[in-house]
Amino acid sequence: MASEAPPFWWEEPDWRVFALSPLSAAYAFVAGRGMRRARREKIEAPVLCIGNFTVGGTGKTPVAIAMAEHARRMRLKPGFLSRGHGGSFAEPHIVNIKHDSARHVGDEPLLLAEHAPVAVTPHRAAGARLLMENHGCDFLIMDDGFQSARIHIDYALVVVDARYGIGNGRVIPGGPLRARVVDQLVFTSGLLKMGDGTAADAVVRQAARAGRPIFEAHTEPSGKERLAGKRYLAFAGIGHPEKFFDTVEEAGGEVALKRPFPDHHFYGEDELAELAATARAEGLGLITTAKDAARLRHGASKDFLDRLDVLEIDAVFELDHVPERIIEETLDAWRQRKLKLKG
Repeated sequence: MASEAPPFWWEEPDWRVFALSPLSAAYAFVAGRGMRRARREKIEAPVLCIGNFTVGGTGKTPVAIAMAEHARRMRLKPGFLSRGHGGSFAEPHIVNIKHDSARHVGDEPLLLAEHAPVAVTPHRAAGARLLMENHGCDFLIMDDGFQSARIHIDYALVVVDARYGIGNGRVIPGGPLRARVVDQLVFTSGLLKMGDGTAADAVVRQAARAGRPIFEAHTEPSGKERLAGKRYLAFAGIGHPEKFFDTVEEAGGEVALKRPFPDHHFYGEDELAELAATARAEGLGLITTAKDAARLRHGASKDFLDRLDVLEIDAVFELDHVPERIIEETLDAWRQRKLKLKG
């Protein structure tokens, strides 16, 4: 799957969607059957999955970080399970912020590792055991992996972006859905509408009709005072870079020039040189996302990094008690699971 989603996925269905509909139907059939028939390995710890229905960024990583922070306040010891976009480890690997690069472990695991231990591996059960046995983790948070069906999930919180929703509502390759919504809702414990907008309203209603609780949250930039009044060349290689550009403006910065790149993009020396030269010629600062900064940490020069501002964002729930409720329900589901095994 290419790292950059086709723009038509987020537009009204057209001839391309209809031309791809047989392939989408086949993909949907296989994906739905895979989720229904999977034999999920049960882990000796509660598992909270932060997932999404679609390909592309929905704000999962800030939510996962927020849930880990709340778990810690509840005297739990959280650990993250991640496949790692582009990660190259066959065996489970615990992320080392100082030595690992995004090329080896992925950008999201580097961000998560600033908050709790992270095991990167496609074999999530093995990663879970490593976190539990070697790091004493007693509450596991899966960053994505909702559809992978490798391990039993005690609570699946699906994040939907309010601005983009589920795009054109079609399954890959005709649209961004990883499986039909109805097939994914079966395994959804709760839906989190992220941000402002109406694009997610239809899927929110569908989830509500299915009896799933609906929560709301938004992202807030931290350290706004650093950005206020500054003029920037803003660049980003994320799923929806326009969200980042808008957030810089909301934080008080002025985006004079925009440079979007494909999701999870690794920057070449020539690209970084062009960004730096353009910013210098126009009298602008440089700003990017925390994920991009994680990728640049082992690839850009010290001079470039010293000039770079990074937009940090936090996930904020509209109701303060929601994270604790989700964690408690995850723990309750895990206890019920243990009781059934003993019975």
